[in-house]
Amino acid sequence: MMYCDIDEPDCPDLAMICKCDMNTDIKLEVSPHPHSMRRVVNIIIAVERLKHIKEMSSGKFCEAALLNFFLENVIEERLVKPLNVTAVYCKSRTLQCTICDKYKKTLVQSNTRTNEDLHLKAVTLNAGSTQYKVKFSMSTYTSTASQNRGQPVCLGISKSNLYLACSESDGPSPALLLKEVNGPLDIIQAGDPNGYDSLLFFRKETGTAYSTFESVKFPGWFITTSFDDWKRVEMHTVPNDQTIDFTLEDQI
Repeated sequence: MMYCDIDEPDCPDLAMICKCDMNTDIKLEVSPHPHSMRRVVNIIIAVERLKHIKEMSSGKFCEAALLNFFLENVIEERLVKPLNVTAVYCKSRTLQCTICDKYKKTLVQSNTRTNEDLHLKAVTLNAGSTQYKVKFSMSTYTSTASQNRGQPVCLGISKSNLYLACSESDGPSPALLLKEVNGPLDIIQAGDPNGYDSLLFFRKETGTAYSTFESVKFPGWFITTSFDDWKRVEMHTVPNDQTIDFTLEDQI
């Protein structure tokens, strides 16, 4: 015969004492230590379920029944969260190319003879003005982080130390800048103290012809161009009236 006694504690530090015996073959005893109300309820539920186990052999629990009971009622499942691992990006290869948006406007550099800060503009060039196209050295990277957002790349201007960077600005949104970099960028780590992680973009192919460039440091912000000529290339979220679709041309 099975019995379960729940005694009122004589001490406020004693949460519950519970003993269960079944033909002296099994005994469940809870030590007199403080427990939360949740644990007390779990103990009571386990004891009640123990009363209804039918798999008996000569008045004793068979091993399989006892094992199943503990697996279903005693062993608690714990959710283990993975440690936050800092993403590391390693350069794999570099190709040379020019970039046009889907309206066939080419990316060109602002006039260095003016007082404007260095930036890119999108312009429709005629056949005799191809020398103004900005040639990019696009480096691809492998990463320890998930790459379901695209292929990590850096977009540097060929034969210079200038790179496109999505960086914090004085306004509420990040800005697309031309950042001067001295030294190799073979390895870039998320949270880099020099801000080199701002140079990384996820290139994702859309359809058969277009690619998008999403900032790694500022998820959801894309390199965009306006429909009109001579407008500055900027960072925007989508949807908006800018285009985020580009083609890579003159690849070597």
